[in-house]
Formats: sequence, structure tokens, C-alpha cells
Amino acid sequence: MTKRIKATDLPEFDAAPYLGNEASVAAYLTDILDANDPALLAAALGDIARARGMSEIAKASGLTREALYKALRPDAQPRFDTISRVCAALGVRLVAQAVHA
Repeated sequence: MTKRIKATDLPEFDAAPYLGNEASVAAYLTDILDANDPALLAAALGDIARARGMSEIAKASGLTREALYKALRPDAQPRFDTISRVCAALGVRLVAQAVHA
């Protein structure tokens, strides 16, 4: 008989260790953008920033580390200016693509 595991007993998934190169970052952000959820985008950018080093990204974006953590927490709704500055610091660009109906 197999032992049942409750979902609440599982550790929370952390994407940061899997975001070591530009291709994985681009694929991750593309999937996140498909979800059309601003809070999820903020959290994903936080994952990428943690993978690259939060202090380094804060400095490059012109934000304090504390402000960066606050803006990129899972329930945040950061301004577009903040998203843009963080993306620039991460070396990524958000791109618009036509939706085919």
C-alpha cells in the first residue's frame, strides 16, 4: 500500500534554482505572461531577481533592496515603471505578440 501525501505537506516550489540562463528565464517569463496575472508576473520577476542576486538587481534598477522585495512579492501589484526597470536590470524585454483568433 502506498502512503498518501498531502499537498500541504509538500515544500513550496522555488523556481529560482532553475533560472540560471537566459533561455530558461525567457521560457519562464513567456509562460507567466500567458497567464495574464500581474501578481504572478511580479512574483516571477522576483524569482528571477533572486536567482541573479537581489542586491545586484536592486542596484541596477535604481531601487532599494527593500523596495524590490516589496514590489516583487507574490501579492504585489507593481507599477509598470517598476516592472520596466526590473526587466532592464535583468536584461530581459517584454514583447507584444499578435493573438491569432
